[in-house]
Amino acid sequence: MPESDDRSDRVLQRLAQEMGLEYSQVTVVAGLLGEGNTVPFIARYRKEASGGMNDEQLRLFEERLTLYGNLEKRRADILRLLEEQGVLTPELEGAAQSAASVTELEDIYRPYRPKKRTRATVAREQGLEPLAQAIVKGEGDLQGLSRAFISEEKGILSEDQALAGARDIIAEMISDDARVRRALRRFMSRQGYIATRGLQSSESPYEMYYDFREPVRRIAPHRVLAVNRGEKEEVLSVRVEVREDQALDLANRFYLKEGIHPAAREQLMEAVRDSWKRLLFPSLERELRNELTENAEEQALKVFKDNLRNLLMSPPVKGRRVLGVDPGYRTGCKLACVDQHSKLLETAIIYPTPPRKEREPSAKVVADLVERHQINAVAIGNGTAGRETEEFFAEAIGDTVEYTVVNEAGASVYSASPLAKEEFPDLDVAQRSAVSIARRLQDPMAELVKIDPKSIGVGQYQHDVNQGRLGQVLDGVVEACVNEVGVDLNTASPALLERVAGINRPVASNIVAFRNERGGFRSRLELREVPKLGPRTFQQCAGFLRLPDAEYYFDRSAVHPESYGVAERVMEALGVSGEDLGRALSLQGVDIQGLASRLGVGEPTLRDILAEMGKPGRDPRDDLPKPVFKKGIVKLEDLKEGMELQGIVRNVVDFGAFIDIGVHQDGLVHISQMRDAFVRHPSDVVKVGDVVDVRVLGVDVERKRISLSMKMPRA
Repeated sequence: MPESDDRSDRVLQRLAQEMGLEYSQVTVVAGLLGEGNTVPFIARYRKEASGGMNDEQLRLFEERLTLYGNLEKRRADILRLLEEQGVLTPELEGAAQSAASVTELEDIYRPYRPKKRTRATVAREQGLEPLAQAIVKGEGDLQGLSRAFISEEKGILSEDQALAGARDIIAEMISDDARVRRALRRFMSRQGYIATRGLQSSESPYEMYYDFREPVRRIAPHRVLAVNRGEKEEVLSVRVEVREDQALDLANRFYLKEGIHPAAREQLMEAVRDSWKRLLFPSLERELRNELTENAEEQALKVFKDNLRNLLMSPPVKGRRVLGVDPGYRTGCKLACVDQHSKLLETAIIYPTPPRKEREPSAKVVADLVERHQINAVAIGNGTAGRETEEFFAEAIGDTVEYTVVNEAGASVYSASPLAKEEFPDLDVAQRSAVSIARRLQDPMAELVKIDPKSIGVGQYQHDVNQGRLGQVLDGVVEACVNEVGVDLNTASPALLERVAGINRPVASNIVAFRNERGGFRSRLELREVPKLGPRTFQQCAGFLRLPDAEYYFDRSAVHPESYGVAERVMEALGVSGEDLGRALSLQGVDIQGLASRLGVGEPTLRDILAEMGKPGRDPRDDLPKPVFKKGIVKLEDLKEGMELQGIVRNVVDFGAFIDIGVHQDGLVHISQMRDAFVRHPSDVVKVGDVVDVRVLGVDVERKRISLSMKMPRA
């Protein structure tokens, strides 16, 4: 077997073991990904081959496949470099082959890595290596030995200077010792503390960290990111604290063997102390803090990922003609009316808030727009002047039209983007933002895909994490959500089409140009005529593109064109007609196993076909709770301790959840106030978009902070 095949097999074996999968299943999935199949396509249309792995499992599989593949490449590189240096022994090769992580591999390679000029390098050039080895072996006559190395030519003028040079060599040797590093790394992780100190006395968001100390093993991920940011902004100093005497004792065990001469012991202890202070501790502190940061970033990414998914999967408000409102003070409130198909009807500007406070003329404009365009819902952005604007609309529209507050995070980013300029070239930035707010109510996903996920603002410390990794993870979430819901081929924007499995930006543009030229698609099969949309792209994307008004019933569903023949045979076997698929169809009691065997089709595929026959073109978001519409208003100043309210979860973080209770400023439900029982993480209790009952614990009007509780008093 070739060496590359050995490496590949090692990766697949590890994946199978870690993910609890059969080796044959792992091989098939790796092959599907290697052939260029997308994760959504495999998850939905290759269930038999993947063993039913879902989107999340497949993305984790793909991630680890890359990670372990890179590990194997590095292993091969290190073995090659060691062999080229002529130092590769069977023991060294065995250690490298058994290393389970890049850190372990680098520890093994560390003594042989080309180094910059160090104190140990200088000592070796002076010929002090034999003296260093004599000390490590525990020899006694060090004064006599060291005298032989005195050389004015080499710059060694005394015995003490020779011994100092030898200790430099030993200190570097200890620092490069994989055993020592592994032991001290474990010690610092278990016994170390993260300690911070404030570098200024004035108030700041980092006040709680001005004198802070917490065990490394217990520090919460969001605190790691907070102290990192405080350090970056030069408000905090951050260090790792450990018991130095315990660290030295641990390192000494590897070198202070029984029976060594007291003189050698003294030199070794001094070398260990120097190695710890000068080399080991700074290096391991960096490693430990990097590891804490990486773990904290992964947790932040998980929080952001979960929140983004819940936001994207917020239920659409279908069939409503919406007035979108982008609040403002000096520049006024921008209004945009859109019909039930999200088509822009009209824009306007009113000035109901300070400094102009033209409430009566503004109310007339709103009343006219509502009547003329038959508006039956108002979406108000939650940005600057949001509270005053909401108060005005509650009074202006009374009980005639319902309104709701929409999270406008990222709307300004979209409105200034090339995509927005292309969509609405005649509108200014603020008017485009009002259109976006209105459309967010009608179909959150269709509008939010136009915005860089990093700008949507539903994470924690999203600007502090690795931006490349953040983009990769969030793009995966958007892709998964879009393909789970499906896309209307005849109405989807290029931005939405671009998120469909297999479709890139040029192909999305070509699809839109093709449908504009033809007056829309009548069949999925017409996709094959779109320029640059080849057979592979068609295979990946076709099942996720829907035609709700298509003549052929399965073009309206999630059934893939490659399964149309099977689906027709299923209908024939069950005595179902095309007309039956237009309404809810009960298919309970079907012998799945028997029918699958008779038709020669896999059971997962058959189940999916039957599900589509029962609810053709079903939107999975329809089963979720709709947004809360309001007809009243509460001011921040009116909130009282003990008041019970209903709110919408806007963001979930490690320490709690932020709830919109209609006062412009979101309130915080701390994790300790979510349930009477222990809560491991807030996401176990709530998710973005949830409607929750809360009780006011406290209000700080000056600092605009609201403390809430989800624990309701017992009757």
